[in-house]
Amino acid sequence: MKKDLFITFEGLDGTGKSTQLRRVVQYLRKLGHRVRVTREPGGTRTGERVRDILLASRTGNLAPLAELALMYAARAQLLQQVIHPALARGEVVVSDRYNTASFAYQGYGRELGVAAVRAFDQVICGSTQPDLIIVLDLDPERARGRARGDSNRRLQLDRIEAAGLAFHKRVRAGYLALARRAPERIKVVNAEQSIGEIQRQIRALIDGLLSRRGK
Repeated sequence: MKKDLFITFEGLDGTGKSTQLRRVVQYLRKLGHRVRVTREPGGTRTGERVRDILLASRTGNLAPLAELALMYAARAQLLQQVIHPALARGEVVVSDRYNTASFAYQGYGRELGVAAVRAFDQVICGSTQPDLIIVLDLDPERARGRARGDSNRRLQLDRIEAAGLAFHKRVRAGYLALARRAPERIKVVNAEQSIGEIQRQIRALIDGLLSRRGK
């Protein structure tokens, strides 16, 4: 497969992922790259239906392993329909979450362990791994406050957002542990900084990646 770049944004809800992702996409397009944007769970018609199941508050008592399996089912569809074709065309794929989220949310947050997630990942994702993973890091209490106040309106937390503070602390700890294990690919950016400063740091990471790739 011809491969251009695969960049993913990770972190808790409320860390500003969507804002930073949009700005990065604009930046890459200004540099002349063809960019395909997607998100997880979702990104395809089937994936969005799975997303509805995963995030709906009415989806009660979902077993952690079932949650993990649904995440990877949606991811398999996304890879087949969107990510693989885009990379084969030489495009830059930018995704709001990908497999690192499963290691953090299901592996650490749901306490299934890294080995269980890796078993799914080896079958579904295989060698299709991100070139750069940007983790926006923020204290879970602060992130939750931001998420609730988004768009100046009261938001009902989805099923995963409503999982509780202890869960989100484990997720954050998971992201940081994963970054320590793979510092060459997983870059942690402090999300307490201004939007502009966060974007500056992210662009520096992307510029470094592009330079190493000779792009």
